[in-house]
Amino acid sequence: MEIAENAALVVIDVQKGFEEEFWGKRNNPAAEGNIAALIDVWQETGRPVAFVRHDSVEGSRSPLRVGYEGNDFKDFVEERRGKGGGPEVLVTKTVNSAFYGQPSLDGWLTGLDVVQIVIVGIQTNMCNETTARMGGNLGYEVVFPLDAMHTFDLEGPFGWSRSADELSQATAVSLHGGRFAKVVTTEEVVKGASVGVR
Repeated sequence: MEIAENAALVVIDVQKGFEEEFWGKRNNPAAEGNIAALIDVWQETGRPVAFVRHDSVEGSRSPLRVGYEGNDFKDFVEERRGKGGGPEVLVTKTVNSAFYGQPSLDGWLTGLDVVQIVIVGIQTNMCNETTARMGGNLGYEVVFPLDAMHTFDLEGPFGWSRSADELSQATAVSLHGGRFAKVVTTEEVVKGASVGVR
């Protein structure tokens, strides 16, 4: 996996509100450790990092609402913000795609001549997948390390429900098979990011 020298890491919605029982059963307990490892690699190599935060407009229903502690980034992310050797930005959004936020993620990436983005964070099949699809549509080469994110069990129509692992697998197959993104592992990204670094 070749990682460009100016590839951007897009860290989506790694917020304290996702630790609440409100969401149900999650998968991939290794997600946070892998996200932290990738932020560290990006900051050590001077690559750009976008920290994305979901500011829910659903009022008191949402653990991600503005003004509530759940809106805050998890400590391991907050502690790393501003510590990198490269460009960093905070993007806030109220919808699923990180490309519909303030300031414009696309504008920031374009200004840095970024063509490759690596997406990590929460939730795999929601904001991560939506951002990946839109990124692919916008012409970015999207890298999707599946073990650096997690999601939750979910109920849908017709009495159907799927586990967090099943949803993650469906996302991976749709994105990779549909050529929206390259679905990989954190290890592959770390190896690719350390090759040819200045």
